[in-house]
Amino acid sequence: MLVDVANVLAALIGVGIVFIGARAFWAPQAAVGFGIPDTSTEDRNFQAWLSVKAVRDVALGVFIFILLMAATPQVLGWFMLAATGIPAGDALIVWRSNGPGSAVYGIHGATAVVMLAISVLLLVA
Repeated sequence: MLVDVANVLAALIGVGIVFIGARAFWAPQAAVGFGIPDTSTEDRNFQAWLSVKAVRDVALGVFIFILLMAATPQVLGWFMLAATGIPAGDALIVWRSNGPGSAVYGIHGATAVVMLAISVLLLVA
């Protein structure tokens, strides 16, 4: 039961992050919600950064799906624990860029906490 809940939550994280990554290609203006102030979606350097982030996000989601299908809950748990560093790092980046607290804590920080909780559920299962 606990593993099933953790797997569903991990799958939701995977779907969400693939969606966020893919959305950057068709709606780059949505990236302003990442939390870095004064983000110009028309800037070529920003578009390059956004493409790198989008590919990273899609790949991370695909990794989660592969591990859901082919690995033990503990392997997925360790992966999710390691991947928790991504939203935690994103929170730090937004915070250091004087971004809004809602993005630091409400988006990136909350995602890190949820991923940490999923990791614990999978590792104790």
